[in-house]
Amino acid sequence: MATHIITQNPTIPTASEEALEDDRLCSGISSSSLLEQEQSQSSSSSSDPSDSLSSLGSPNGYLNGQCRIERAWTHWKKLGEPKLIVAPMVDNSELPFRMLCRKYGAEAAYTPMLHSRLFSENEKYRTQEFTTCKEDRPLFVQFCANNPDTLLEAARLVGPHCDYVDINLGCPQRIAKRGYYGAFLMDNLPLVKSLVEKLAQNLPVPVSCKIRLFPNLKDTITYARMLEEAGCALLAVHGRTRDQKDGTKFRADWIAIKAVKDALMIPVLANGNIRHMDDVRSCLEETGVDGVLSAESLLENPALFAGFRTAEWIEGKEESNRDGGLDQGDLLVEYLKLCEEYPVPWRIIRAHVHGMLGDWFRIHPEVREDLNKQRMLTFEFLYDMVNRLRELGTRIPLYVSTPKNTDAEIFSG
Repeated sequence: MATHIITQNPTIPTASEEALEDDRLCSGISSSSLLEQEQSQSSSSSSDPSDSLSSLGSPNGYLNGQCRIERAWTHWKKLGEPKLIVAPMVDNSELPFRMLCRKYGAEAAYTPMLHSRLFSENEKYRTQEFTTCKEDRPLFVQFCANNPDTLLEAARLVGPHCDYVDINLGCPQRIAKRGYYGAFLMDNLPLVKSLVEKLAQNLPVPVSCKIRLFPNLKDTITYARMLEEAGCALLAVHGRTRDQKDGTKFRADWIAIKAVKDALMIPVLANGNIRHMDDVRSCLEETGVDGVLSAESLLENPALFAGFRTAEWIEGKEESNRDGGLDQGDLLVEYLKLCEEYPVPWRIIRAHVHGMLGDWFRIHPEVREDLNKQRMLTFEFLYDMVNRLRELGTRIPLYVSTPKNTDAEIFSG
């Protein structure tokens, strides 16, 4: 049964048992706030992002912040150090899809990006846009925000139901520019720092952030260090800049992600270029990160983390791949059954149908046209549509490849 968040005035625990245990682990270490130490630095904001980064990214406070680092790793290890993670996707990483990906190997998942102001003010928005269940863990709940108090109010509503509250600092889309959130906050680093500090100092659940790269690697590293000092307990790095929106045109920069990982003391995740398990292995080896995120590839193939891959990624390697006995029609049927168990808006279901059956529709565009004509979808129509494709002789298998001998070493951490 799904959990809906509808409480308007929640009672927030002063500390969780986990936080108390972490405090005991750090009891011999000074953990004074960095706010007073860096207040003078953050009070002056420059219009030049590089100047802001220089003033806010000082390494001062790392020793005093050692307690936070230990707590970050203790929490991550208690979660099992998940390496295979569903990335946050607007209208696409909702509960049924997360549960499908978890069935096929995902070890953790992000919610879609939630709007902090709407979430804190609108009960209908909360009920419709965020649901979870006891099996839906570890879970990152992601918010976009540009007001620390509003973000905290929203975060408090989900704190008891997740393992991290995540701040979206990486969305590069036009809507993020209009709303002044996501990657467009990279131009206002004091505000970014205040968002992280507000949550880190007032929530029992750890704070994570997801960022994009600055064009200059030095600026990216300074930015990441600032977030760590402000209280970020885990950082996910999308290896593209704000202007590199099209993942098909721009490869994610794993070298830059490795540099961030090497510069920080908290867990770091990599996002970008994860299309199949060979990419997972390569990314973990080349960057040294603690886990990887996949987004677009999972929309087409939710079984990616179980070792399945689409035909697109076996070209030239046919001899080492075989039909895995699973196809995207099978996955869609499983997804639809999960939607019946955990209801979501039809617009989300429609998007996943197109995502999973895109290759099938290219063979039989008339079936896609019939789908697009349906103003009101039903599960009966969608199940019948899959059967119709099968009757037309359409089956595009997912493939599995021979595991490499190094897998056990890589995934054992």
